[in-house]
Amino acid sequence: MTTATTPSGSTRTDRASLTREAILTAAERLFAEHGVFAVSNRQVSEAAGQGNNAAVGYHFGTKTDLVRAIEHKHAIPVERLREQRVAAMADSTELRDWVECLVLPLTDHLTELGNPTWYARFAAQVMADPAYQQTVSRDALTLPALITVLEGINRCLPDLPAHVRVERKIMGRNLLIHTCAEYERALAEGSALPLTNWRTAASGLVDAIVGLWLAPVTRQG
Repeated sequence: MTTATTPSGSTRTDRASLTREAILTAAERLFAEHGVFAVSNRQVSEAAGQGNNAAVGYHFGTKTDLVRAIEHKHAIPVERLREQRVAAMADSTELRDWVECLVLPLTDHLTELGNPTWYARFAAQVMADPAYQQTVSRDALTLPALITVLEGINRCLPDLPAHVRVERKIMGRNLLIHTCAEYERALAEGSALPLTNWRTAASGLVDAIVGLWLAPVTRQG
């Protein structure tokens, strides 16, 4: 006579963890390729190999919760890389140093992920969607190293009118996110672009963002 056995608590936990990771990976790719609004939880569940179409809701709750979970998955390693750069830089008064602390942790993280990646394209889709942009931006501004870097950039800026600072923050954010998304797509597809790797892309991005902040202001009011 045999007795039925049930999975141990650790086995169930491991299985749930694998399911969550599969959902995160599938959702990130689908959101990157099609946009968050256009992708349903059902499509994410199917792409993650889940027979239960309610798997996304069960493991993550709302679509906003899923978006936040994907962002958190990448924000933590990027924040660790940023902490290391901030610690090594001390209290620099050079704008370029602080911009490098903004850009290089992201591009280094994308390098570590290998090719193809979807995170930069995912971030671009999220930041273009008002339903999610504010939530993700608010979460980002709780990261201590990122806050330190943004404060460092602000200390090094020339005397700019308040409205110019605001619009250049918007320009700089879009330049960083959407350029990374374009490079990521090109690397994934093997398309020709003027770069050989993420470090090359990062160097050009740093140059452009520093130039943006230091550009003259010709418009008044």
